[in-house]
Amino acid sequence: MTSLLQGLAPTPKVALLSAGLALTVGVAAGLWVAALRRRGMRVAYTRKIFHFVIFTTAAVVNGLWSLPGTAVFGSVIAAIVLVAVLRGDGHPLYEALARDSDRPRRTLFIVVPLVTTAIGGLSAALVAGPFASVGYLAAGWGDAIGEPVGARWGRHPYSVPSLAGVPARRTVEGSTAVFVVASLASCLALVTLGVGAAQWWVGLACGLAAAAVEAVSNHGLDNLTVQIVPSLVARALVG
Repeated sequence: MTSLLQGLAPTPKVALLSAGLALTVGVAAGLWVAALRRRGMRVAYTRKIFHFVIFTTAAVVNGLWSLPGTAVFGSVIAAIVLVAVLRGDGHPLYEALARDSDRPRRTLFIVVPLVTTAIGGLSAALVAGPFASVGYLAAGWGDAIGEPVGARWGRHPYSVPSLAGVPARRTVEGSTAVFVVASLASCLALVTLGVGAAQWWVGLACGLAAAAVEAVSNHGLDNLTVQIVPSLVARALVG
C-alpha cells in the first residue's frame, strides 16, 4: 500500500502543471458543451464531446507525467463534474451531461460513469503503464462515437444490462462505429509509443476488444471496462 501511494504522489511541478491543465481544459470543455446544449444540441452529443476532450487530454497527460500526473488530472476533472452534480437541475454543465432518458436517475448516470472512469483510468495506468494511453483513447474516441452514431443512424438496437432499473439499449451501428474509431485511436496511441509496424494489427485487436467489451458492459460501467481491456490487450501483444 505504501509503494502504491508513493507511485501516485506527483512532484510539486507535475502536480501544478497537471492541475492547471485539468482546470483549463475542464472549464473550457464544460463551457463549450453547456453553450452547445443551450443552443439545442442533444445530450447524446454534448455529453460525448466532453467525454472526448477529457479522455484525449488524459492520454496526453499520461504520456507526459505518467500515473502521478494522470491521478491529479482526474481528481481536478472529477471535482469540476461534482460541482455541476451538486448544483443539479438547471446547472449548465449538468444539463449538458444528464440524459433525459435516464430519468429519474439522471444524477446517478453522471456519478457512476465518473467513478468508473476514475477507477478505470487509475487501474489501466497501474496494470498497463504507458499502454494505458491506448485505453484512454479507445474509450475517449471509440466509446464517445457510439452513442451519437446510434442516436442518429442506429436501426438495429439491442439491450444491455441495466443499472438501478433504468433500461438501456445500444445499436449495431453504434457498436460498429466504436470498433472503427477505437481501432484508429488505438493505432494512434501505439504510434506515439513507438511500437512500429505492429501498431496496425495490435490497434485492430484493441479496437475489437473495446467494441466487444462496450457491447456487453452494464449501462454506466463501460467507462471502466473500455479503458482497462484495450490497455491490457496492447500490453499483452506488444509489451
